[in-house]
Amino acid sequence: MNSFKKPYPFHRTLSFRPLLNYLKAHHRVVEGALPCDGFSVENMLATAPELGAPIHDLNLLKKHDPWIRRLIGLIFPPLFWETEPVATMIPLDVKPFLVSPEFRRLFLDKRGHFVRRMNLNAEEFQKGRIIRAYLHILKKFYGISRNIEYPVTWIIDDPVTGLERYFQVHYDFRFVDVHALKGPKVLSEKERETILEHLTEPEVLRELLPPEDFELCGFFLIQASDITQSEVLSVLGRDMIDQESIISKEGFLRLQQRLRTYFQRPELVADLSAIYQDQVLLINSGMELARNCIFADSHHVPLDQFKGTIFEQATLEKRIIRIPNISESSIPDGRKKTFMDMGIHSIMITPLHYKGRSIGTLILGSPKPGDLTPLDALSMTQIQPLFSMAVNKALDDLEHQIQSVIKEKCTAVHPSVEWRFRQAALRHLDNLRHGITSGMEPIVFRDVLPLYGICDIRGSTEERNRAVQEDLKEHLGLALDILTTAHKTKPLLVVKELIAQIEARIQAIRVDLKSGDEIAIVAFLREEVEPLFEHLQAFGPKVFRAIERYRSAVDPKAGTVCRLRKDLEESVALLTGRLAQYLDREEAQLQQLFPHYFERHRTDGLDYVIYVGQSLMEKGHFSPLYLKNLRLWQLKLSAGFARLNASLKKEMKVPLETAHLILIQDAPMSIRFRFDEKRFDVDGTYDVRHEIIKSRLDKAVIKGKDERLTQPGKIAVVYSHPGEGSEIRKHIEFLTSEGYLTGKVENLELENLQGIQGLMALRVEIDLRAAVPEEIGISRM
Repeated sequence: MNSFKKPYPFHRTLSFRPLLNYLKAHHRVVEGALPCDGFSVENMLATAPELGAPIHDLNLLKKHDPWIRRLIGLIFPPLFWETEPVATMIPLDVKPFLVSPEFRRLFLDKRGHFVRRMNLNAEEFQKGRIIRAYLHILKKFYGISRNIEYPVTWIIDDPVTGLERYFQVHYDFRFVDVHALKGPKVLSEKERETILEHLTEPEVLRELLPPEDFELCGFFLIQASDITQSEVLSVLGRDMIDQESIISKEGFLRLQQRLRTYFQRPELVADLSAIYQDQVLLINSGMELARNCIFADSHHVPLDQFKGTIFEQATLEKRIIRIPNISESSIPDGRKKTFMDMGIHSIMITPLHYKGRSIGTLILGSPKPGDLTPLDALSMTQIQPLFSMAVNKALDDLEHQIQSVIKEKCTAVHPSVEWRFRQAALRHLDNLRHGITSGMEPIVFRDVLPLYGICDIRGSTEERNRAVQEDLKEHLGLALDILTTAHKTKPLLVVKELIAQIEARIQAIRVDLKSGDEIAIVAFLREEVEPLFEHLQAFGPKVFRAIERYRSAVDPKAGTVCRLRKDLEESVALLTGRLAQYLDREEAQLQQLFPHYFERHRTDGLDYVIYVGQSLMEKGHFSPLYLKNLRLWQLKLSAGFARLNASLKKEMKVPLETAHLILIQDAPMSIRFRFDEKRFDVDGTYDVRHEIIKSRLDKAVIKGKDERLTQPGKIAVVYSHPGEGSEIRKHIEFLTSEGYLTGKVENLELENLQGIQGLMALRVEIDLRAAVPEEIGISRM
């Protein structure tokens, strides 16, 4: 009985003869793989001669099942048969004749029919099968050998979780043969040319090579590989390009479903928050989707409510924290009640950062205690940058809308790309004149090369903490002087008690300054000590003068002593201001030589990014020579930064040191102007890697050492490929000969950053003997 259906009139027959012929031709190779129980092809054919002939009655498969399994076992290892999804099929058939248990569980119903969906529609899939059949014919009979790659992905709803899973399908057609039932027809040269021109058009091929004239015999093997996580990551990346995905109810539900698929947990819920100034904005939540806009209807919670909590800990430490059981955790009662009311018993808190700045958290919750494991935390590191970029874009959009209330929408366009905006504006106006309502066309510059550099003030955070500590000690000391002087004049016991309290606080902050100490100390002095001044000043002139010294030292706006903090801020402002002036002057000279996009950011130090490439130029031609010149310029600029820093130390009340870093990337990328954010950003998730590296480089350490890459008085150059390092080494040698750099070049490997591996670095010392930086003199390069 023949059970074949014919969606296309090729004759086809199940046969093991192609496999048997293969075994015969390769008997020496497969001999060692044959079972050791006396199995041989000859024994099999002697016992079951039907397996050597075409099989028209599929009932023979059941009769000779043990032999068939042994044959298939030569192709696919039997040890994996129980765990891997594998099947065998007759050419062009729609139903497999032998399947592994896992294949049956995932892809077949009780009748043995497929229950999967595909990334191709039925017409495309059938077309691919027919083309592949013709390629077998053309190769065997006409010497025309071509390959076809139809990337087929199967999508199923997992029988256990009910969630989507994605599988990449691999086909093995080695054991498919083709017979000519008529002819085969002799093709003229013109007919061969027609076939080659129309290989993807089955109806044209059918006219020249009727399918009824051929028979496909044999079988082929299907193997499916789970690609769920990589596929979900790709889809999430595309979703994140659209900001509505995180701020709209429907979009966030889709993201939540993607996360469930990624982690294969059907009851997983997500909660996304952003940090904006002194507030936490609860953007969206799978537990309570009642709001739909980050800037109009989101929940606003004061940031202070999270101080000292596990949420603040995750943000400050920049690490993912799991809470296996909420009921036994130290989560604030209000937040804990929200989770418990929603049936959430375990959570994973993922901090979101952008360029080293904390911008929010992504929380995943499960109704099962202990459900989220360390492996889930590891998997989350792949998703973390995508949500960070999306939240950052949402916050930028919020800031944009606030600015729009203050002034009319405008944008400062960098002169190097003004021509492109002018083109787009003219086309927009032309459309309006013709009655076509449209927005500005996308402005994208493709195949540009990024140049990134940092001049960072080393230890600024520690200096701030030290300044706060010393200012508080001075503030407390002034109060102690008042009370001690008063107590000598009139020894009141309550004054002695206050003296003891102040001494204890001085000792405590001398050991360690904790979060919240400043607020507590200022509140204590304002509420417990300062109200006594009016009475204590009557104790005598010494007490009166001590109170005057206290009042003159305390800043009226801050309510505390800020002397060292002001010194530090003035020093930071002086240094960063002069560095920015220096950078702007040198970049302006560079801009005259060839156009490039430039932007800088000033915080505790400077960072800048430059984009160069042909697409950025309205006229002329971009040469790789410009790129080499820029990289040499970056090194010389960093040396100038360090020399300027050294010359300014005598002017700074707090002598500050700077560290210098340059990131090299030879891979081109695309940047797109975001009209809603009024700035350029990388275009799509493929180029996000460069942004992720930039945001994490300041924390890079040398592999195998507890030593930061960036060090005062040195330039560190980070790169990914040896070729990039070779070019930079030549530039370093030149600048060393010119007197800008000195000493031996260090070749360094870096510890893996989160989600980034394989970075290398060169580090070299700057010659600071010339304390004031000269003019860069680019034209002399």
